Parts: sequence; C-alpha cells; structure tokens
Amino acid sequence: KRNAYVPNGRKHRTSSYDISGMDPDDESITDFTKNELLVFKTSFARPKYGNTYRMEPYRKCESHIVRKRAEDILKQKLQDFKYIGINGAPTCTAISEDILAGVKELGFDRYKYIVQLFLVQKTGQSIHIASRWVWDIARDTWVQAQYETENYIMVALVVASYFE
Repeated sequence: KRNAYVPNGRKHRTSSYDISGMDPDDESITDFTKNELLVFKTSFARPKYGNTYRMEPYRKCESHIVRKRAEDILKQKLQDFKYIGINGAPTCTAISEDILAGVKELGFDRYKYIVQLFLVQKTGQSIHIASRWVWDIARDTWVQAQYETENYIMVALVVASYFE
C-alpha cells in the first residue's frame, strides 16, 4: 500500500494486491474463441419471429366466459372473508392476481388483461366507478363481476385489450 499526493492537500490511499494460486497458464473465462462467444451469446438471444400480418385473433375473447371465471374466483376467495380496514389491500392484490391468472388460462390469444378490484364497505353511501380507455370497438371488451355481502361489496373490472 502507498499514499498518493493530491493537489488540494488530501491524501488518497491506493493499494494493490496479489492473488495467490492464479497462474497465467490457468484456463480463464476470457479465453473463448470468436465462434464460442457467438454461440454463447446466441444461446441467450430472444427468438425472432416473422410477421404474421394477422389482424384478428384465432379465438376472440368471450365476455360471458371471463365473467363466469371472475365471479367463481370472487365467490371462492371471499366466502370466509371478514372486512376489516387493514386487510382490504392485501386481499384485493391477491384476488386480482388470481383473476388475472384464471383469465389467462382461458387461452384467448393476443389479448392483454387489466384487472381492477374495488372493495367498498357498505355504510349507506353510493359509489360511481368510471374508467377511460383507448378502445377498439371490434376487438376490445370488458367485464364486471361482483360479490356482495351485508358488510361490503367487491367489484372486479377485467379489461381485455387486443394486442396486435
């Protein structure tokens, strides 16, 4: 180790260390040939697909099937749920992930899904939910499913947006 002088009066410490057991003759990871590096690099590359020029999905998103799946998941997950203010957010997150996974299992190709959940405690108030989207009338769709008890209501909004 040695100290180096810096013009503004401060001293910087620099050091160098020797690593024992490393001979320059040992095989190194940097000793690849150009062809080996190319093969190594392409093994991690994403596959490139040709354009299909297909403007319609093979299987169009059917809203009644998505609604049934979302209602079944809400009914199953909220059967024994008791609403307390602090347990609402984690419950909504878990249920929205379950609904998203359930809708993706249906196999509608070329759709992106957005799942929003609203958990509202019933205290005699009314609620209005509004959303705004850039919409393709021919291909995009949305579904509303709800589960209601005497203490709360949960509304699930599933948006299926066609992805070309």
